Amino acid sequence: MDTELLTVTIVKALVELAGFFLLGQGLLYLLAGKKRERNLAYQILCVLTGPVTRLTRRIAPKAVLDRHIPLVAFLILFWIWVLLSWAKGQICSTVENRCKSDAGPTATSEFGVVSYLRASGADSPS
Repeated sequence: MDTELLTVTIVKALVELAGFFLLGQGLLYLLAGKKRERNLAYQILCVLTGPVTRLTRRIAPKAVLDRHIPLVAFLILFWIWVLLSWAKGQICSTVENRCKSDAGPTATSEFGVVSYLRASGADSPS
């Protein structure tokens, strides 16, 4: 695997992970209510999202309220993810078969029994 493709893939995975942590924290924020500060899962997610929210607080203007920083962080991560997805597509399109999957015929991007039958050729008329 090429170094630039590997780098983009790893950074994209880390951005996705941080985004999911922020989503989980937001969901627990809504579900746990006022007792969220005593919720262990919420505390763990606060620790995991801490670096992202601190960085967002540094780069965000002072007009952005502290309670909005996690939302701003999520939006920034979303746009970084979009750019990394585009970059990965550009890297894969530069050389033919550069990002070709090693998966067999039973693994397709579609899900379900119909895609398995299509991949195996069982649905073709005989």
